[in-house]
Amino acid sequence: MSYPVRRYATLFILSSLLAACGGKDKAAAPGGAGAGMPPPPEVEVITVAAGEATMTQDLPGRLQAYRTAQVRARVEGVVEKRLFQEGSEVKAGAPLYRIDARTYRAAAEAARADLSIARQTAERYKSLLKINAVSQQEYDLAAAKAKQAEAAMIRAAEDLENASVPAPISGHIGRAAVTEGALVGKGEATLLATIEQLDPIYVNFTQSGNEVLRLKRSVAAGRLKRADSTDVELLLEDGSVFPLSGQLFFTDMAVDPATGSVSLRAEFPNPRRDLLPGMFVRIRFPEALAENVISVPQRAVQAGPQGQFVMIVGPEGKATPQPVKTGGMAGTDFVITSGLTGGEQVIVNGLQKARPGTVVKPVQLGGAPAAPAPAAPAPANKQ
Repeated sequence: MSYPVRRYATLFILSSLLAACGGKDKAAAPGGAGAGMPPPPEVEVITVAAGEATMTQDLPGRLQAYRTAQVRARVEGVVEKRLFQEGSEVKAGAPLYRIDARTYRAAAEAARADLSIARQTAERYKSLLKINAVSQQEYDLAAAKAKQAEAAMIRAAEDLENASVPAPISGHIGRAAVTEGALVGKGEATLLATIEQLDPIYVNFTQSGNEVLRLKRSVAAGRLKRADSTDVELLLEDGSVFPLSGQLFFTDMAVDPATGSVSLRAEFPNPRRDLLPGMFVRIRFPEALAENVISVPQRAVQAGPQGQFVMIVGPEGKATPQPVKTGGMAGTDFVITSGLTGGEQVIVNGLQKARPGTVVKPVQLGGAPAAPAPAAPAPANKQ
């Protein structure tokens, strides 16, 4: 046999042996081709159960300073110096501006001298009245002039004090409205700056009058209970929740005819000045208490052409869509009015892996192993 023929024969024999070994391996592998399939995807689930839930509502609102004071010139003069840093915190009574006070200082000294003379005159007339050297009318006139001089002295001292413009309240002061050298108070109380108290801070928002009426009817019919808590949450524009809770303390007793809504106000602590006046936020406040209801996280509820649904783990471990209806919010959860009866394993996380009919591995939300899904009822034996 020639060399090429022997080479081809050897290659043929090796190929046959490899094919035979591969066939044995495949035959020995359990499950045939299925042995190479990946394990079922892991999903996080919750086992729903009926209980009590606090119905909440999210409404848009706007922040407003707790107190706002405009700093204005109380006397006329030229501004000599600004005594505060723009954007800083100031205390009530602290001087903010210094206005040229030479005129007011001279007026105060003159008023003090006039008062001293008037008092001395009144005292002398009082001693002369005892010996009938002056009439009662002359004494009364001297005493009245002393009172007038005292009032003039008080007014002059007040003008001198206002020459160094004091802060009316404590709070955050904005930018200066005037600069050094400006003439202020000439015929008007010139605006110099604005101070806002930001801790605490107000949130003003409105609620539909129809919604208020619906809630009152539900409470009266016994379907809901009135919520006793006045604690409210504040949601920032990025969707995060402000870490400190507030108090709902004002509700208007009239419906605005222009908007058909009721005005409400909440108060929030703001120690770090994270909340600023004018910011738009959302308020989440408790409306009523509902009993024997089922709630699921908002992210577990999906919407499709046939309406809302959740994915549950079926008896065979398969992801199965379950149509539901929602009836309001309980914080970040949806309240389910129909579609769930309790005991179902609702998929919360991993929905992108839980396609309908896919076998999944349920894990209780938080990492604990999930209990097996309830088995389907066995068919009845035919007689």
